Amino acid sequence: MEQTFIMIKPDGVQRGLVGEIISRFEKKGFTLKGLKLQTVEQSFAEKHYEDLATKPFFSGLVEYIISGPVVAMIWEGKGVVATGRKIIGATNPAASEPGTIRGDFAIHVGRNVIHGSDSVESATKEIGLWFPDGPN
Repeated sequence: MEQTFIMIKPDGVQRGLVGEIISRFEKKGFTLKGLKLQTVEQSFAEKHYEDLATKPFFSGLVEYIISGPVVAMIWEGKGVVATGRKIIGATNPAASEPGTIRGDFAIHVGRNVIHGSDSVESATKEIGLWFPDGPN
Protein backbone atom coordinates (compact mmCIF):
# COMPACT_ATOMS: atom_id res chain seq x y z
CA MET A 1 0.00 0.00 0.00
CA GLU A 2 1.28 3.48 -0.88
CA GLN A 3 2.48 5.78 1.89
CA THR A 4 3.21 9.49 2.06
CA PHE A 5 4.88 11.84 4.51
CA ILE A 6 2.87 14.81 5.75
CA MET A 7 4.21 17.48 8.11
CA ILE A 8 2.11 20.11 9.80
CA LYS A 9 4.46 23.07 9.94
CA PRO A 10 4.97 25.32 12.99
CA ASP A 11 2.24 27.78 11.98
CA GLY A 12 -0.29 24.97 11.61
CA VAL A 13 0.60 23.58 15.04
CA GLN A 14 0.57 27.02 16.68
CA ARG A 15 -2.82 27.83 15.17
CA GLY A 16 -4.40 24.61 16.45
CA LEU A 17 -5.03 23.07 13.02
CA VAL A 18 -3.65 19.59 13.78
CA GLY A 19 -7.04 17.97 14.44
CA GLU A 20 -8.66 19.57 11.40
CA ILE A 21 -5.83 18.43 9.12
CA ILE A 22 -5.85 14.88 10.47
CA SER A 23 -9.63 14.79 10.07
CA ARG A 24 -9.42 15.71 6.39
CA PHE A 25 -7.08 12.79 5.66
CA GLU A 26 -9.18 10.40 7.75
CA LYS A 27 -12.42 11.49 6.06
CA LYS A 28 -10.82 10.78 2.68
CA GLY A 29 -10.27 7.20 3.85
CA PHE A 30 -6.52 7.21 4.48
CA THR A 31 -4.95 5.43 7.43
CA LEU A 32 -2.63 7.18 9.88
CA LYS A 33 0.39 4.88 10.34
CA GLY A 34 2.76 7.12 12.30
CA LEU A 35 2.58 10.43 14.15
CA LYS A 36 4.92 12.44 16.33
CA LEU A 37 5.23 15.97 17.62
CA GLN A 38 8.81 17.09 17.20
CA THR A 39 10.97 20.16 17.55
CA VAL A 40 13.35 20.16 14.60
CA GLU A 41 17.06 20.87 14.85
CA GLN A 42 18.63 23.07 12.17
CA SER A 43 20.82 20.31 10.71
CA PHE A 44 17.78 18.01 10.42
CA ALA A 45 15.72 20.72 8.69
CA GLU A 46 18.61 21.33 6.28
CA LYS A 47 18.73 17.60 5.47
CA HIS A 48 14.96 17.45 4.93
CA TYR A 49 15.08 20.38 2.50
CA GLU A 50 18.50 19.60 0.97
CA ASP A 51 17.02 19.53 -2.54
CA LEU A 52 16.21 23.25 -2.07
CA ALA A 53 19.63 24.22 -0.67
CA THR A 54 20.53 26.37 -3.68
CA LYS A 55 17.26 28.33 -3.62
CA PRO A 56 17.30 31.90 -2.26
CA PHE A 57 14.53 31.07 0.24
CA PHE A 58 16.34 28.04 1.74
CA SER A 59 17.66 29.72 4.91
CA GLY A 60 14.28 31.32 5.61
CA LEU A 61 12.55 27.98 5.14
CA VAL A 62 14.93 26.27 7.56
CA GLU A 63 14.44 29.04 10.14
CA TYR A 64 10.68 28.69 9.78
CA ILE A 65 10.70 24.90 10.29
CA ILE A 66 12.85 25.14 13.44
CA SER A 67 10.77 28.01 14.89
CA GLY A 68 8.36 25.69 16.72
CA PRO A 69 7.16 22.10 16.94
CA VAL A 70 5.90 20.26 13.88
CA VAL A 71 3.68 17.19 13.56
CA ALA A 72 5.26 14.51 11.37
CA MET A 73 2.95 11.83 9.99
CA ILE A 74 2.87 8.78 7.76
CA TRP A 75 -0.39 8.27 5.88
CA GLU A 76 -1.27 5.16 3.91
CA GLY A 77 -3.79 4.39 1.19
CA LYS A 78 -4.37 3.95 -2.51
CA GLY A 79 -2.97 6.95 -4.37
CA VAL A 80 -2.21 8.76 -1.10
CA VAL A 81 0.67 10.82 -2.52
CA ALA A 82 -1.27 12.40 -5.38
CA THR A 83 -4.53 12.69 -3.45
CA GLY A 84 -2.68 14.08 -0.44
CA ARG A 85 -1.25 16.83 -2.64
CA LYS A 86 -4.78 17.68 -3.80
CA ILE A 87 -6.01 17.82 -0.19
CA ILE A 88 -3.09 20.12 0.69
CA GLY A 89 -3.44 22.51 -2.26
CA ALA A 90 -0.90 24.54 -4.22
CA THR A 91 2.36 25.62 -2.55
CA ASN A 92 1.33 29.25 -2.97
CA PRO A 93 -1.87 29.64 -0.91
CA ALA A 94 -3.10 32.36 -3.30
CA ALA A 95 -3.26 29.66 -6.00
CA SER A 96 -4.88 27.05 -3.73
CA GLU A 97 -8.51 26.21 -4.27
CA PRO A 98 -11.02 26.76 -1.47
CA GLY A 99 -11.58 23.46 0.29
CA THR A 100 -7.87 22.58 0.30
CA ILE A 101 -5.86 22.95 3.49
CA ARG A 102 -3.78 25.82 2.12
CA GLY A 103 -6.77 27.36 0.37
CA ASP A 104 -8.68 27.43 3.65
CA PHE A 105 -5.95 28.18 6.18
CA ALA A 106 -2.85 29.75 4.59
CA ILE A 107 -2.25 33.24 3.28
CA HIS A 108 1.49 33.46 2.53
CA VAL A 109 3.76 31.01 0.73
CA GLY A 110 6.31 31.38 3.53
CA ARG A 111 3.76 30.22 6.12
CA ASN A 112 1.72 27.65 4.26
CA VAL A 113 0.75 25.32 7.14
CA ILE A 114 1.69 21.93 5.71
CA HIS A 115 4.23 19.88 3.74
CA GLY A 116 3.42 16.78 1.73
CA SER A 117 5.62 14.46 -0.29
CA ASP A 118 5.47 15.23 -4.01
CA SER A 119 6.19 11.69 -5.24
CA VAL A 120 6.36 8.12 -4.01
CA GLU A 121 10.16 8.36 -4.13
CA SER A 122 10.31 11.49 -1.99
CA ALA A 123 7.75 9.96 0.40
CA THR A 124 10.01 6.94 0.89
CA LYS A 125 13.01 9.21 1.51
CA GLU A 126 11.14 11.52 3.89
CA ILE A 127 9.54 8.68 5.86
CA GLY A 128 12.99 7.10 6.24
CA LEU A 129 14.42 10.40 7.49
CA TRP A 130 11.62 11.26 9.94
CA PHE A 131 10.77 7.71 11.07
CA PRO A 132 14.10 5.83 10.86
CA ASP A 133 12.85 3.10 13.24
CA GLY A 134 9.48 2.77 11.52
CA PRO A 135 6.17 4.34 12.50
CA ASN A 136 6.18 3.08 16.09
